[in-house]
Amino acid sequence: MTGFRMPAEWAEQEWIWIGFPAHADLWEDNLVPAQEAMAAFANAVAETGQQVRMVVRDAAAEMRARDLVSGNVQFERHPYGDIWIRDTGPLVVLGEGGKRRAQGFRFNGWGDKYLLEGDRETGESLAAAGGLDYAKADWVLEGGALETDGTGLLVTTEQCLLNPNRNPSLSREAIWANLQRDLGFERVVWLGDGLLGDHTDGHVDNLARLVGENAIAIPMASGADDPNAAVYADARARARDFGLTVHDVPSPGWMGEGDEVEPASYMNWAVCNDVVVVPTYGSHHDEDAVAAIGALFPGRVAVGIRADAVLTGGGSFHCASQHVPKAHAEPC
Repeated sequence: MTGFRMPAEWAEQEWIWIGFPAHADLWEDNLVPAQEAMAAFANAVAETGQQVRMVVRDAAAEMRARDLVSGNVQFERHPYGDIWIRDTGPLVVLGEGGKRRAQGFRFNGWGDKYLLEGDRETGESLAAAGGLDYAKADWVLEGGALETDGTGLLVTTEQCLLNPNRNPSLSREAIWANLQRDLGFERVVWLGDGLLGDHTDGHVDNLARLVGENAIAIPMASGADDPNAAVYADARARARDFGLTVHDVPSPGWMGEGDEVEPASYMNWAVCNDVVVVPTYGSHHDEDAVAAIGALFPGRVAVGIRADAVLTGGGSFHCASQHVPKAHAEPC
């Protein structure tokens, strides 16, 4: 271990980066509603007084974003292929004496499926703009694949981290050693598969989220037609076997067109200092989900924002943001 550790997302944040959709050829008819949803996310956080840095590609994207956000939102221009900076950006870890490090990793487009120009430059560019020391590890990892409660506990999925399209030469033991070395983890809960239809190969931030020390939230199947019923049940069993306290959150149920299942999930929420921004989908479970998630974070207000259009790009609010924890003088 290097003395640095990845803190919990609910630890005090200094700012949050939020990606802004700009590629018309990627988003097509969903570009405008996706931009409006991401702007609503930024506004919901900025209204609490937390610093928000909207990540834009160029002057045209910034001009469009400025039409949608409040004056409290700041802007930064960075290279990126698309808005999923949870995966292309750095993970900020804390060390003794309040020292922070932006830990980068190799990025291969979620297993060589969607590698776009700019995505491999995003991490270092964000770190430089934030005045953060930057280190890059020589193995593939995405931030959406990890959950921690800040005590050294990691929750992840075998489907993603052990997928041969990421690090084919590394064994489970070698990947675990890298996680200990680069992010300070000490214990790991290996969940199995992620959601059906998830192009990230099962990122944990769509499936299960830590909500306190040794406490995890996992969806409950919404009915017999819920395509992820077996996935939820397996995750719940593994978490309980490890000794975690499991909290139930509603599932939006089956969503998609024809036989194609969309990986819609309320779990892709973003925790900020005073709010938790929850994606909603027009499901009759939306209201119950926002209330259930709000109950898990006393002292924060849960805000539901429609995310149908954002989902068409492959993720939601957590995927499209990256928070920076506040540096504290005491040891991490």
